[in-house]
Amino acid sequence: MSDSPRVLLAAPRGYCAGVDRAVVAVEKALELYGPPVYVRKEIVHNKHVVTTLEKRGAIFVDETGEVPEGATVVFSAHGVAPVVHEEAKALSLKTIDATCPLVTKVHREAVRFAADDFDILLIGHEGHEEVVGTSGEAPEHITLVDGPDHVAEIEVRDPEKVVWLSQTTLSVDETMETVRRLREKFPALQDPPSDDICYATQNRQLAVKQMAAQCDLMIVVGSRNSSNSVRLVEVALEHGTRDGHLVDYAEEIDPAWFEGVRTVGVTSGASVPEILVRDVLALLAEHGYADVEPVVAAEESLLFALPMELRRDLKAAGMDDKMRHDAGSLEDAGQLR
Repeated sequence: MSDSPRVLLAAPRGYCAGVDRAVVAVEKALELYGPPVYVRKEIVHNKHVVTTLEKRGAIFVDETGEVPEGATVVFSAHGVAPVVHEEAKALSLKTIDATCPLVTKVHREAVRFAADDFDILLIGHEGHEEVVGTSGEAPEHITLVDGPDHVAEIEVRDPEKVVWLSQTTLSVDETMETVRRLREKFPALQDPPSDDICYATQNRQLAVKQMAAQCDLMIVVGSRNSSNSVRLVEVALEHGTRDGHLVDYAEEIDPAWFEGVRTVGVTSGASVPEILVRDVLALLAEHGYADVEPVVAAEESLLFALPMELRRDLKAAGMDDKMRHDAGSLEDAGQLR
């Protein structure tokens, strides 16, 4: 094997179907209704995406009450609790719900198990928007389990009627360890009807696992508030990468990281446009890492339709309601297609 510097480039990486749907929903809303369009929380957890949409006229707010009465508001891909829909209705807001359909699935599971009077153990990170939204579907029935070390503190009403659900962007391995410990404590623990950790999160972690042992350095493109991006660095280090870093932009890469490094792994979180990965590859090439080898862990072809309310209005206006297929094509100049 050659000792020349090289890059292992993970596939799949970057935009998942839910993120693409949410970002395009804001783009189309701006195109259809004109700015400003309000967005509750960050539409997805990526600094570049948020900044780019702000330049087009999106206004990001933390709470529904910050949106002027009668305005248009988009709910982020992470989902919202029922109380948020009620707040929007009280303000006569025009709402576009860009919640990822895979998050909506977890919400429906929570509602169903709560209706059957189960104690629901929601595995996730305290304060994460997705966890807040899911918990809001059945607050009296849901207890948060923030990782394996939190299991010892968990109590339930009836150990025979308990089920676990999870945030969609967690580490697969850590979640399974949390479930294992929960099942030791509650042997009758039921599983969700289908896997809650989303296909994209799992596939991106799988690619990193496949390449980690061959990499001296792993660079993950993603923002620090992106749960799935943070997990990719952790997975790389757990599976044999000597050093790993999370960066929003190529210019955050410290050349000192390359000392003694032959193989650099590169991947990106599920809310990251591909332009940012290309910038990283260009910088690596400048430092001698021009040989790029793909590591393909899975093929992804899933596409979600735009939110129903937006599709209806686009159709009425005679405008295109199709999703783009080249996910991750936000331009770095701050212009959206």
